[in-house]
Amino acid sequence: MSLFDAPDENAIYLSRTDNDDPLSSYAMYSFELEDLSWPSVEHYFQAMKFEDVQFREKIRQTKTAKKARSLGRSRFHKVRSDWKKIREVIMTRAVYIKCRTHDVVSQKLLETGESKLVENNLYDYFWGCGRDRRGENTYGKVLMNVRDKLKEEETNTP
Repeated sequence: MSLFDAPDENAIYLSRTDNDDPLSSYAMYSFELEDLSWPSVEHYFQAMKFEDVQFREKIRQTKTAKKARSLGRSRFHKVRSDWKKIREVIMTRAVYIKCRTHDVVSQKLLETGESKLVENNLYDYFWGCGRDRRGENTYGKVLMNVRDKLKEEETNTP
């Protein structure tokens, strides 16, 4: 089996950086959070790494998610000390609010049914599956958790 063979035929492989996939954190589906409008999940996620309000604003106002990510990786600004503890919560909030704001996004997520969602990043072992598919797949888990929450809300709606 090569690195690119899918070991799980029932899984759906996606890329967090695919601008054209509504489930991607790079997709430009704006939403309101923290009393501000965020162009994408990636903009919000990268900005929340920092306590410096001016730098957060600079990230929020960038034209693309790729640029927001680049700024979020800046070595010239101190990442908040609790970042590793809260990063999943931040990502989950953003993905959930994006889904609640845009029916097309929530519908696409719900259409994945019960499939395992895998962030197919060969170099990221936290958010993605990694080269050997043994990564944490945290982004895939975030999507599946949001999907479960949306299904629960659908069930509980009269």
